[in-house]
Amino acid sequence: MALLMIPVTCLGSTLAASQPCQTPDDFVAAASPGHIMIGGLFAIHEKMLSSEDYPRRPEIQKCVGFEISIFLQALAMIHSIEMINNSPLLSGVTLGYEIYDTCTEVTVAMAAALRFLSKLNCSREMVEFKCDYSSYMPRVKAVIGAGYSEITMAVSRMLNLQLMPQVSYESTAEILSDKIRFPSFLRTVPSDFYQTKAMAHLIQKSGWNWIGIIATDDDYGRLALNTFAVQTATNNVCIAFKEVLPAFLSDDTLEVRINETLEKIIAEAQVNVIVVFLRQSHVFNLFSKAIERNINKIWIASDNWSTATKITTIPNVKKIGKVVGFAFRRGNMSSFHSFLQNLHVFPSENNKALHEYAMLLSACAHVKDSDLSQCIANHSQGTLAYKANEDIERNFSLRNDFLWDYTEPGLVHSIQLAVLALGYAIRDLCQARDCQNPNAFQPWEQIQSKCSKECSPGQMKKTTRSQHICCYECVNCPENHYSNQTDMDHCFLCNNETHWAPVRSTRCFEKEVEYLNWNDSLAVLLLALSLLGIMFVLAIGIIFTRNLNTPIVKSSGGLLVCYVILLCHFLNFASTGFFIGEPQDFTCKTRQTLFGVSFTLCISCILMKSLKILLAFSFDPKLQSFLKCLYKPIPIIFTCTGIQVVICTIWLIFAAPVVEENVSLPRVILLECEEGSILAFGTMLGYIAILAFICFIFAFKGRKLPEHYNEAKFITFGMLIYFIAWIIFIPVYATTFGKYLPAVEIIVILISNYGILCCTFFPKCYVILCKQEANTKSAFLKMIYSYSSQAASSLAISHVSLDSANSNITMTDPSSGGRSATRQESKDLQAQAFAPICRENATRVSKILPRKRISSI
Repeated sequence: MALLMIPVTCLGSTLAASQPCQTPDDFVAAASPGHIMIGGLFAIHEKMLSSEDYPRRPEIQKCVGFEISIFLQALAMIHSIEMINNSPLLSGVTLGYEIYDTCTEVTVAMAAALRFLSKLNCSREMVEFKCDYSSYMPRVKAVIGAGYSEITMAVSRMLNLQLMPQVSYESTAEILSDKIRFPSFLRTVPSDFYQTKAMAHLIQKSGWNWIGIIATDDDYGRLALNTFAVQTATNNVCIAFKEVLPAFLSDDTLEVRINETLEKIIAEAQVNVIVVFLRQSHVFNLFSKAIERNINKIWIASDNWSTATKITTIPNVKKIGKVVGFAFRRGNMSSFHSFLQNLHVFPSENNKALHEYAMLLSACAHVKDSDLSQCIANHSQGTLAYKANEDIERNFSLRNDFLWDYTEPGLVHSIQLAVLALGYAIRDLCQARDCQNPNAFQPWEQIQSKCSKECSPGQMKKTTRSQHICCYECVNCPENHYSNQTDMDHCFLCNNETHWAPVRSTRCFEKEVEYLNWNDSLAVLLLALSLLGIMFVLAIGIIFTRNLNTPIVKSSGGLLVCYVILLCHFLNFASTGFFIGEPQDFTCKTRQTLFGVSFTLCISCILMKSLKILLAFSFDPKLQSFLKCLYKPIPIIFTCTGIQVVICTIWLIFAAPVVEENVSLPRVILLECEEGSILAFGTMLGYIAILAFICFIFAFKGRKLPEHYNEAKFITFGMLIYFIAWIIFIPVYATTFGKYLPAVEIIVILISNYGILCCTFFPKCYVILCKQEANTKSAFLKMIYSYSSQAASSLAISHVSLDSANSNITMTDPSSGGRSATRQESKDLQAQAFAPICRENATRVSKILPRKRISSI
């Protein structure tokens, strides 16, 4: 860093910078030579003096109102460039700078931009008109600034002509992110989109919903106001009023508008929170007058003034209420602090801003620190003069910490990043070029030079081990995250309940609603099987109806019992339709209830048939006596089915199944029936299993019946199929997840239903259709006689005669001792068993046969 003393030869001279611009060099606020020149734009003065004595002329007027905070920003740029020059980043290449004071005026900033664009090493400072500026060599390679968005936009449109890089440290207007309108603009601060979003979130979380807004009447203020209005509407916050102040301090109506705004605030007594998008000078004037009127509110500060010492040092500033603000990220300030401590030894011959500050500091030597900033801003620069070098040295020493107190760390860090970004871009370009030659590269080439490649939408920046935030890696946004802009610091999370996003997504997609649809191939297959089962049920009903008086139908319990069982099978097959399609409250409640009750009724009827088979062919007197007491068909069927009805009714009343949206899947919303109570669901299935097990036991004991009429054996097989299916169902159902979960239960219902249907009715249909000779009374009696002879061999049957037409059957039993009483008790049951088959011969057979059953029922 070059260190030179402030010259003493300026004793008694007036400040040149205080005079109107005479030559282009007078326009420069600070300059330093170098191989590569960097331009700078800072509003070191808050306004230009306007004259009403004569018509306006196209000339740059005198600037007044020295701004300490902006002067510090210019010093931060100078310090950052000096740091790079004293580092090995650009070995052998030095950076120079030309800093211009915009006086917070767009016209002055555009005049500076014209000089930036003027041709390098030209005797006359001029901007050439060209159709292609690719080989054009302007005066500077890049521009740092401006700070205010209104000025930045105007300058950027001029710099776009040559694609000269412009890096702003403070301009936050969201429109500047538009690369079509501002292709060469870059910045080291986030746009207002994020700031307004954070403000709206803060207001919403604080429970405020009635607020006011004050903004400047320029691009920055209007854009910030509109963006904020959108954010507040999203967060259900209402805006009571919007006040707009003139953008520039030179506007004569500014004071009137401030008074009107304060009157509006007083009138809107219910508004206690006010959001302020203003410059520091505007806020200073607003708060000064608000204190006089005893206005006490909560003020939401934009990053433009939230950390400004100029505001915090307003006399009695605490009377305005509370200020909540947002600030830029801070960096390491130790090096800049040392720079300010040694500022008195920094050269000032080419730094008019430092020169003026030294004069103002001397002029305000009598003012205490709290009023020093205002004194400097208000002093008339035209009458200031140096007294002596010793006075300057003494003033710098006495005010050693004054500049540091006014430093805004966030902005200083942003300026350091801007300069550092340009330094790295130049380093990359100079690796294969001789950058000591000013013509080594054109400004637009720097836009292509970055420490890291630009992260595309769908990616985010991941900081590497480098200490510089400009160096990073691009990583893809993970699943359910997205980014829709380039160089995003982080990816946004999608709403997991309604949206999803794949890896490296630029937007969120709505989740599709999924359920077992009627068009699904598996659903179509299951429906076809259900319809096939219904057709079987109808076919069996027709067959049994047409053969109503045959022994096979009568041995099945008659047409009424068969119809009841077939109806149950029909309902079971039909219940599978409620498992398919978009779940509704009605279908969710109906499907399990319909299946549970109908299947229970079916099992109850088969249970009675099994019980009667066992009773009819049991030769154990004790067992027969027990079964005889137990055998009450209608009460048992109604009781067994009624218990299931009670279970389902309690289930529907206290924990009914409901439609539920399952959002746990990453890409779909699963619409499913939540059973309501797993306990009730398990109780329903468990009760059916208990009945089926009892039925299985009874049927198993009566499995050795006549071949063509052996229902018990087939009932045993049917129950085995049921048990196997539902035992497999439990772990599969517990581990299956997704839209095919209902299909699992449908499959189990079909397997158990088909198993019982086939085992109960198919053998009988086979005999009816294919073995009609076995479906006659004589064949039936012959089969019963054969079975009875074998079963009664232990009873020593002495004689049996059978007349195939109308003869009587007689039989004597030599062992008539203790068993005669038991045989006598079974005569009535025998009569019931034979009655459906051979009513003509029933009387004789029932009187003399020893407890032999002719049919299953």
